[in-house]
Amino acid sequence: MFKSRLFTAMITPFDKNLEVNLEKTKEFADYLINTGNEGLVVCGTTGESPTLSHKEKISLFKTVKETIGNRGEIIAGTGSYCTKSSIELTKAAEEVGVDGIMLVVPYYNKPPQAALYEHFKAIANSTKLPIMLYNVPGRTSMNLLPETVQKLAEIPNIVAIKEAVGNMDQVSALKSLVPEDFLVYSGDDSLTLPMLALGCHGVVSVAGNVYGSEISKMIKAFVAGDVEQAAKLHQKLLPLFKSMFITTNPIPVKAAVNLLGLEVGSLRLPLINANNEQLAIIRKAMEGLNLEVKM
Repeated sequence: MFKSRLFTAMITPFDKNLEVNLEKTKEFADYLINTGNEGLVVCGTTGESPTLSHKEKISLFKTVKETIGNRGEIIAGTGSYCTKSSIELTKAAEEVGVDGIMLVVPYYNKPPQAALYEHFKAIANSTKLPIMLYNVPGRTSMNLLPETVQKLAEIPNIVAIKEAVGNMDQVSALKSLVPEDFLVYSGDDSLTLPMLALGCHGVVSVAGNVYGSEISKMIKAFVAGDVEQAAKLHQKLLPLFKSMFITTNPIPVKAAVNLLGLEVGSLRLPLINANNEQLAIIRKAMEGLNLEVKM
């Protein structure tokens, strides 16, 4: 079972040759934990997972786990469109000692709901680690339906879902079907507060790479019953949330982290750096929060 309410989907730092920069990874993981993030998702889509080899992913799992220790929960992104490959990477992540794994809905090959159930069940049976499912139809072209999640929640180590469907009716249906201790996380920063109001547990954030401390304050205010303060913080953060999705994630968030002066490098093709127009929007959102832009 996961405890954290604020997980951040960590970006992957690269050097000038677009090789994984493990020293910068250590620095950035430490920075994230020190700025309000309770846990990190390593090698998710925000971490450019489709362009990383299994060897690179395992080195990132090890590096982040060694850096963070017990200061935060580490979830390894081990899901893909291949069940066998996902099982292999899950076993490697378990050997590293991560706290859990995240399994995205298989993308491109479009399994029907019964096949999705069998896919996740097979991976769950291969590990003792707690599992967070990840539903993001805008990326995968398949929607993991609430009824399928309800069935998957019966498997003991499938304990949570990152829900990025963007449909509050589906979130409501999901919450009505899963057990009370099955954790639902927002997969969209701008929907964190609405989903908390529906009884969800927290967020797997993109913007947490940039301003985790304020997102943490918003969640804590809501949990403490100060809905008015939580709403104020939501409105304050909304321009930043929106700026993180003006083009394909993680292009904006990597630009924002570089604007903070943290030097996490460029993106691997097929993604490219933010253009000047996009940078101006991101910079404006950051400056509106009084974040120190150094570039």
